[in-house]
Amino acid sequence: MTTVVLVSAVAEWQALGKLIPNIEYLTSPYGQCFTHSIDHEPVIFFHSGWGKIASAASMQYVIDRWRPELTVNLGTCGGFDGMVGQGEIILVEKTFIYDIVELMGDFGVVENFFNTELDLSWLRQPYPYPVRRGTLASADGDLIPEKISHLMQRGAIAADWESGALAWVAHKNRQRLLILRGVSDLVHETGGEAYGNIELFKERTVGVMDTLLKQLPGWMGAAGSNK
Repeated sequence: MTTVVLVSAVAEWQALGKLIPNIEYLTSPYGQCFTHSIDHEPVIFFHSGWGKIASAASMQYVIDRWRPELTVNLGTCGGFDGMVGQGEIILVEKTFIYDIVELMGDFGVVENFFNTELDLSWLRQPYPYPVRRGTLASADGDLIPEKISHLMQRGAIAADWESGALAWVAHKNRQRLLILRGVSDLVHETGGEAYGNIELFKERTVGVMDTLLKQLPGWMGAAGSNK
């Protein structure tokens, strides 16, 4: 079974370099990639890049190039203070994109066009590790605190830059996708704990990626990929 792990942000990819020894990098049109053994199974790790454009393009490239039976996205997200805790792992079950603005027609139709519900029926339960199933909001930009209330009303508990695009393209290709995002920092309606403190984000990103990498074999087992 071919498994591809997509990693988006530069800080997340750099964290993998600290956690996995002796990586032999290859290049793709979108970034670096390498193969690493997980429970004696070769897994392709692919730097898909940050933001919606790179994410959509990389997801389609991975699907066309390797035809994976399972694609996993590991990374970080900003959690809504009071809804989720720092360090908590979110198993994403729904995504939406919130930085679309339509002033000429029916905004309600456009706003919901890229909503995606991930089919996780193939993922065996009980899950191998504690997770919080939830909805992620995505946009090309860090969270603006004033928008959090509206995003919470739409069901989101956290936000990132990529999950919405990855999920939408995977759904169009009928591709099994597992998105696991660790909450690196909390944001509230007056600011965020990592805003103006990039070193805090980088430090916590290493911790999140370490947890997700250690848990990856269990999730692959739940997906039936490392029997």
